[in-house]
Amino acid sequence: MNFDFTEEQNMLRDMVRDFTDSEIRPLAKKIDEDESIPVSLIKKLGEVGLLGTAFPEKYGGGGFGELGYCIAQEEVTRACGSTAAMIGAHQSIGTNAIYIGGSEELKMKYLPQLTSGEKIAAFCLTEAGAGSDSFNLKTTAKKVDDKWIINGEKLWITNGDIADVFSVFARTEKGITGFVIDKDLPGVEIGPPEKKLGIKGSSTNAISFENVEVPGENMIGQDGRGFLIAMKTLDAGRLGIGACCVGAAKEMLEISVNFANERKQFDQPIAKFQAIQFMLAEMTTEIYAMESMLYRTAKKYDDQLDTSKEAAIVKLYCSESVSEVADKALQIHGGMGFSKEIPIERFYRDARILRIFEGTSEIQKLIIGRKVIKNKGKWKL
Repeated sequence: MNFDFTEEQNMLRDMVRDFTDSEIRPLAKKIDEDESIPVSLIKKLGEVGLLGTAFPEKYGGGGFGELGYCIAQEEVTRACGSTAAMIGAHQSIGTNAIYIGGSEELKMKYLPQLTSGEKIAAFCLTEAGAGSDSFNLKTTAKKVDDKWIINGEKLWITNGDIADVFSVFARTEKGITGFVIDKDLPGVEIGPPEKKLGIKGSSTNAISFENVEVPGENMIGQDGRGFLIAMKTLDAGRLGIGACCVGAAKEMLEISVNFANERKQFDQPIAKFQAIQFMLAEMTTEIYAMESMLYRTAKKYDDQLDTSKEAAIVKLYCSESVSEVADKALQIHGGMGFSKEIPIERFYRDARILRIFEGTSEIQKLIIGRKVIKNKGKWKL
């Protein structure tokens, strides 16, 4: 397989990197401290196409597919994990659920507004008793004439208080079914923002639905087939998380190398010490493996091949590895790494959620293990 990026993909990377350096990086520390992303920045993200990178141009997207989306997320995360989380929740799962399972009419109704940033999306699956056990949903949807009545509560919803549109999964008589719910419908209530360890600028809220009347045409796919749509959506989301891991790890490596060349102990830069070189070598090796599996799998996803096992592998390996990279980066910086004066401590905090987002590491192991057993241990790239 040829891993070279195309000219268009390299141009996308250059564009996103320039935008990130000029518009996101200068705000990253303030976003973390203020625990919010400026509305003006979200508007700019839409204007430059970062809220619809993956989707076809007919829906207002950039047409770059999952691979292009991962390139963009990698660059954004090098500056700000909170902004990357907001983009991911909006594009990779919130909007993508509509793209994957929705009718053409539903796509045309919502996607152009979502890919342009005119509206923001969120993905509503998790509940109090349905985190890792995502099939155990208690939110209900009952058909009344030509409408659906939704009742229930969702937890830990990224973009909860900034989203205009929710991709919500509820239980009907036929099983789990997806629905697009507009924020301004009567009965939709947004809870206060959660206080978190990391990605503080990314809003996280509980959302309750009390007798919310949803038009019948807002059902995503077929009645009772929503769980498959949710799981396929999470496959793409896991690749997006992998991209965030790669971006954060690359940034921490670069910061650490620069620091090691500047910081002197015993009359020489600490970069000359074998202990530091070993840590930098281990970080570099992790990044090489992360990047390789991420983009190989993203290409396979764009080729419309089954990537559920590979996406789980990417999510598991990259999310575990970025925490190791963060730990080494902080260790190289010593006391300075523990200080808010430099971004290492922010990257360290932001990295921890990546082992939980879109399915915990333990859930990824279950997915991989079951696939391996089903295939009788036969390996196929």
